[in-house]
Amino acid sequence: MAHASAQLIGDRSHQCDATATHTHDGASAYVLCDGIGSSDEVRAWTITAARRIARAAARRGDAEAGLRAVYDRYAAEPERSDPYADLPNACAAVAVAVPGKPLTVAWCGDVRAYTLTPGGTLQHLTADHNRRRVFNGSRNRVTSYLGAVESDGQREDVYGHPAIESATGPAEACRLLLASDGAYEPLEDSARNLANYLEGNPKQAATDFTGAAIEHAGSYADNATVLVADLPAADSRE
Repeated sequence: MAHASAQLIGDRSHQCDATATHTHDGASAYVLCDGIGSSDEVRAWTITAARRIARAAARRGDAEAGLRAVYDRYAAEPERSDPYADLPNACAAVAVAVPGKPLTVAWCGDVRAYTLTPGGTLQHLTADHNRRRVFNGSRNRVTSYLGAVESDGQREDVYGHPAIESATGPAEACRLLLASDGAYEPLEDSARNLANYLEGNPKQAATDFTGAAIEHAGSYADNATVLVADLPAADSRE
């Protein structure tokens, strides 16, 4: 399945977004992680995390199962139970396409997943884990992320959503878009139609999308990263 990613650093000191893909027994996983903070350590950790999620999700053939396995792995690290520990974290979204099944999507944080039909209908599959969603507060304060130790129930008690959420995408052919907040927010804030930046092959679409995001970012441009994949109908995915 054709896919491509593109990213621009914006005004940040480091590029701390990362994408990864992995295929196992016909199941293809697509991942985008948005590292929290700007440092060499965050960048390296986020790259590793994205690869781990892609492998875990493809091998399980399910987005939520894969993301949850990696979330639990990081949450079990003893040092993460220290409230004063300063350890890398990231927002993450993963989508998995399996032959004969609808697309599955899972996320923690505010990385988004969309699908675009051949007819031009763009569907937003995720719901942001941030304070804008739960308290009508700042969209820049996330309410779940990879590297946290809280369980689904603990997150739900405070924010009204679990640590990880999931959704199902269409079974028909579609174009998948995974986007960091630095990619979708400037276009959304400018009242742009995101579908207009998804034309051409996946590489062209990814390049156009990130370029437009930086162009419309205003006084401060965040890391802008997208992953675009063309998925056939579920009954023909290989």
